[in-house]
Amino acid sequence: MDGKILNIKQGIKVKIVLKQDQKSGKLTEGVVKDILTKSPSHPHGIKVRLTSGEIGRVKEICK
Repeated sequence: MDGKILNIKQGIKVKIVLKQDQKSGKLTEGVVKDILTKSPSHPHGIKVRLTSGEIGRVKEICK
C-alpha cells in the first residue's frame, strides 16, 4: 500500500495495522468512524479510528 487511497470515507469496511502490530503486519478489520489524517495521502497509510475505538493506518479496503 502506498498511502494513496483517496476513497476512504466514514462507514466503509477496511483493514488497518495497529501501532503495536506494525512489526508483525497483523491486520485488524473494522468500519471507519473517523479519518484522522488531514492530507489526502500518507506514505504509511491514512490513519483512521474504527467504530471499535481502535486507531491505525489503512492497508486495505474490504469489498
